[in-house]
Amino acid sequence: MSLNPIRPWRNIHRRESRQIHVGSVPVGGGAPISVQTMTNTATTDVAATVAQIQAAAEAGADIVRVSVPDAASSKALKEIVAESPVPLVADIHFHYKRGIEAAEAGAACLRINPGNIGAPERVREVIAAARDHGCSIRIGVNAGSLEKHLLEKYGEPCPDAMVESGLEHIRILQDNDFHEFKISVKASDVFMAAAAYQQLAEATDAPIHLGITEAGGLISGTVKSAIGMGNLLWAGIGDTIRVSLSADPVEEVKMGFEILKSLGLRHRGVNIISCPSCARQGFDVIKTVEILEERLEHIKTPMSLSIIGCVVNGPGEALMTDVGFTGGGAGSGMIYLAGKQSHKMSNEAMIDHIVEQVEKRAEAIEAESAAADKAAE
Repeated sequence: MSLNPIRPWRNIHRRESRQIHVGSVPVGGGAPISVQTMTNTATTDVAATVAQIQAAAEAGADIVRVSVPDAASSKALKEIVAESPVPLVADIHFHYKRGIEAAEAGAACLRINPGNIGAPERVREVIAAARDHGCSIRIGVNAGSLEKHLLEKYGEPCPDAMVESGLEHIRILQDNDFHEFKISVKASDVFMAAAAYQQLAEATDAPIHLGITEAGGLISGTVKSAIGMGNLLWAGIGDTIRVSLSADPVEEVKMGFEILKSLGLRHRGVNIISCPSCARQGFDVIKTVEILEERLEHIKTPMSLSIIGCVVNGPGEALMTDVGFTGGGAGSGMIYLAGKQSHKMSNEAMIDHIVEQVEKRAEAIEAESAAADKAAE
């Protein structure tokens, strides 16, 4: 197994919630925290949308959301569902009929915003379609589109208004005996979103979809999402997440997994531990890590790799990783395997050698896991 020691001070006690399903993916109730993204292609462009979904799935996305703004998109959704490797959520705004059409087209979940979906009777029609076609529903509250009566009551978007909006909509679903729902209360303001989610977690046992909406570009949006969602996840809040970035959806998936990996909540692929480099480095750490990140993208097995430029921290970090390389002198460094010093390797040949060692270790971990599963049967 991969080196991943459990320490009492690292335990996160997740909030207890009901479990629902988005297609084949369980959400809540102790299930692994799922990672989502959303396509940004025109839904009517079936080929482009399917290609983006497949790329996101390859990056690890468990669920992908697709916008359904018009009847033509509803029609295209049926073709997209047939080719998608993961369950799809239909994003519905303003036109409740799109929700009905999306359910009929095979969407696994309908995302509806109580602030703009329409009157309760329209919501009831969407609920009926979801029930008839085995869809779950996400109540998607957004600070930027709260109901008029709540804005009049509170004067501006705020956590209290967002939570009240969500709870009102929960009551509509429950009054119609529909319980396959999850809920989000997103805002672009990190403080507002975090406060709303904290209140929501105490007010309902529904699974919670985490997100900082409209967070920004790749760097700024990831930072905001990591701060906001990271603190909530650390507190045990959150059953499925989306990092909302003005970037390629694949980047959203990658960043989502990085946030979960940093908290030990989910593991996928190689976790590279590397130093920022300094004058002591025995090789070009920054360039090496950049190349290794690309060369190791195909590894899905959870494992760790340390790339440290010198012997100050290198040996200590390598003791806790599956594979490690610590820079030395005279153009070579030390390879560590399974936390133990193994052999020297030249800087010139180290990248290919490290990739080879990581691949071998991944195969060994998978074999150990398979043997353990067989023994448990």
